[in-house]
Amino acid sequence: MSETVTVNEPATQGPADEPTATGERADLLEVLATHRRFLRLTTRDLTDEQAGRRTTASQLCLGGLIKHVASVERTWVRFILEGPSAMPDFTALTEADWARRADEFRMLPGETLAGVLADYAEVARRTDELVVALPDLDATQPLPEAPWSEPGGRWSARRVLMHIVAETAQHAGHADIIRESMDGAKTMG
Repeated sequence: MSETVTVNEPATQGPADEPTATGERADLLEVLATHRRFLRLTTRDLTDEQAGRRTTASQLCLGGLIKHVASVERTWVRFILEGPSAMPDFTALTEADWARRADEFRMLPGETLAGVLADYAEVARRTDELVVALPDLDATQPLPEAPWSEPGGRWSARRVLMHIVAETAQHAGHADIIRESMDGAKTMG
């Protein structure tokens, strides 16, 4: 039997001795936190089975979307720190690689919504810590090999963080449609 998961909001402030973000960094973190919250809210009061259910014509489910967003955020944060070696060469992926990548978008046997949400919270915590501690948001890395990357392109840490915000917001919208198709619940309105 699947257990219903209630989404608890994470604390907005850490212990008093932790550094906090100000200015642009605070703005980036606030916008990202808003879209993360919208994404998590789509799973409120759902069972594992419901989180894995497809409710639209797409292959997407709520648990899978959160897994994907966590994976994307984790990988792009590694990119900020390590450069393109943090990512695969997308031009050389095999069918088996693409099949494993597709598993990000669904709940697999043995996965739970609570586990997916916990992983996402940990990824978010690490990203937030990096944003506060990063010495320079203007530092750039060359983009990885991918059909969608501009040849010779470079992204700054700031650009990567804006990409993470955009990816999270886009998938929060997808999640809202999936949840509304399931039972009429919405994150807003």
